[in-house]
Amino acid sequence: MITGRSITLQQCLYFFAVIIAVIVLTAVTLASPPDPEAGRRAQELEGLEVLEHLGDTLPLNLEFTDSEGRIVQLGDYFQNGRPVVLNLGYYQCPMLCGLVLDGLVRSASKMNWTPGSEYDLITVSINPSETAELAAAKKRGVMNYLDRAGAETGWHFLVGNARNTAALAEAAGFGYRWVESQQQYAHAAVLMVLTPEGSLSRYLYYGNSPDGEAFSPQTMRLSLVEASDGRVGSSLDHVLLWCYQWDATRGDYSLVARNLMRLGGAMTVAILGSVIGLMLFRERRRRHYGTIERPTYAPPENTQEPVIGENRPRTDEN
Repeated sequence: MITGRSITLQQCLYFFAVIIAVIVLTAVTLASPPDPEAGRRAQELEGLEVLEHLGDTLPLNLEFTDSEGRIVQLGDYFQNGRPVVLNLGYYQCPMLCGLVLDGLVRSASKMNWTPGSEYDLITVSINPSETAELAAAKKRGVMNYLDRAGAETGWHFLVGNARNTAALAEAAGFGYRWVESQQQYAHAAVLMVLTPEGSLSRYLYYGNSPDGEAFSPQTMRLSLVEASDGRVGSSLDHVLLWCYQWDATRGDYSLVARNLMRLGGAMTVAILGSVIGLMLFRERRRRHYGTIERPTYAPPENTQEPVIGENRPRTDEN
């Protein structure tokens, strides 16, 4: 479009200079060699994703050592009919494991359930060099923070050799690797919820909570109710689980409008039925008592002879 204002030669040169500069910068960026440090970091993180093996049963015959130095089998913690939360990490982790464990403790403290009563927790170290003494120290710290009577019987801290730990992690779909340059393990931040029989039921990811928690207490509670197949939880929990369904894209439970409408409709029908039933009962009762002839009261006739000297007419014999 041609306007009354002409474009000067200086403006044209400036415009073309800007275009050339953009082309040169783009070419330099594309031609620059890749950052070797970035490539190394990407290689270190390769294979650390979580592969969700939902429905698979963990190898319950794997042996570990608990915080008291006893040799135990993983299956020992699946004999009480309770769902289990599995936490994989290690006790001397400088950052991520501590965040995950702290989030787990906070979530457990906000539920009115007690480990060892409604559910169990198992924390297993992925570092084969860690000892039962480290597990015991970590357990003491967690129990002091949780401050829940009896919780020590339901939260188990284990260590194991490299073979058994790797077998457990592989069965759970939990990837991890030792990073030599950082002298620490790289791994995912996730919890696994298991059925009382040891099958993987849900994966709960760190920070994936709508309420800002590391692990939402409501999500964890509903996951445990679902994993137990109704064996734990109140009637309200079962109703909530029916109204909420797992959303794999969000990694959380979402309200299902269809089920909520069904529940609202059922409650409406129940209330209307109760009101109509009460009204019919009252109407039937009124008609029943309205047809019964009630006896009328009549004072009895006085047939008794008067007593001598009483109520006799007075005569004057004089």
